[in-house]
Amino acid sequence: MTWVFTSDAEAYTGVAEPWLLRDPVRNTVPLTVLRAIRDGLWGDDALLGWLERDGRVVAAAVQTPPHALLLPVIPADTVPELATRLIETERAISGVHGPLPLAETFSASWWRPEAGRRTERLYRLDALASPVPHADGTSRVAVAADLDLLVRWGEEFQAEAEGVAHVGLTALVASRIARRELVVWEAGGRPVAFAGASASLGGMSRVGPVYTPPESRGKGYGTAISHAVSAKVRAEGAAEVLLFTDLSNPAANSIYQAIGYRPVGDYASITFA
Repeated sequence: MTWVFTSDAEAYTGVAEPWLLRDPVRNTVPLTVLRAIRDGLWGDDALLGWLERDGRVVAAAVQTPPHALLLPVIPADTVPELATRLIETERAISGVHGPLPLAETFSASWWRPEAGRRTERLYRLDALASPVPHADGTSRVAVAADLDLLVRWGEEFQAEAEGVAHVGLTALVASRIARRELVVWEAGGRPVAFAGASASLGGMSRVGPVYTPPESRGKGYGTAISHAVSAKVRAEGAAEVLLFTDLSNPAANSIYQAIGYRPVGDYASITFA
C-alpha cells in the first residue's frame, strides 16, 4: 500500500499514534508535535502521513509549515517512496529532521539540493546529578507575567540556532506557560535563564528550549536551569526525560552529560535550497 496523507489530526492520531508510542524516546519530536496540532497549534496545512503493509502501520511522518518534515524511526526502504509521493503531490518541504541515516536518505531522494544541516544528538536522562558548582539563584515555574520576556528570549534563541524555522512564538509560549511547561531561573531578584520541558506523553518528556541571554552567560545558569527543569518533569512522573543537543556545541554536550544525560543516537536537520 502507498503512503496516505491527511490533515485530520484526530484521524491520524487513531491510526499512527499507537505505532509512534511503541518507541516514545526515538519518536519524541513527532509525538510532541502531534499533540501540539491537536491542541490547536501548527495545524494550518499540516501534512500527516502513514504507510500500511498487510494491514499494519509500518511508517509515519509529520510536517507543519514552515517547519521541516519530521521522520520517526521508520524502515529505510520506505523513505524514497515517501519522497516520491511528496514530489508527486508538489508538497513544499523546507527540510527534513530525523535519525541521521533516514534524514540523509530522504535528502538524497528529494528534488532540491541540500543547503545546510545541523547534526544533533538525542540524550536521555539516566540518574540526575546535581551541578557542581551550584549557580546562585533558584528556579520557579513561569507565570503569565513572564510572557513578553520569554517570547523575546525565544526569538533570540531562534536567531542563534541555525536551521530553526523562525515562527511567531506568542501563542506557543502562552500555551506552554498555561501547561506549566516553562521554568525560569532567577538570580539577584531577576530572571537570568529559562528552559522548557513538554508535559509527559507516553511516559516521555523532552527538554527544550534551554536559553541564557548573552549578558548572563558563564555563570552556570544554563546548567542550573537544565537540572531544575529535568528534576521537575521527573518528579511529575516522566519515566523518560530527553533532549537534543547541537553536536557543534561541545560545551552544551558536556554540560548535559555532567548532570546525567546519556546518548541515544544521532539526528540531523537538513534544509533544502
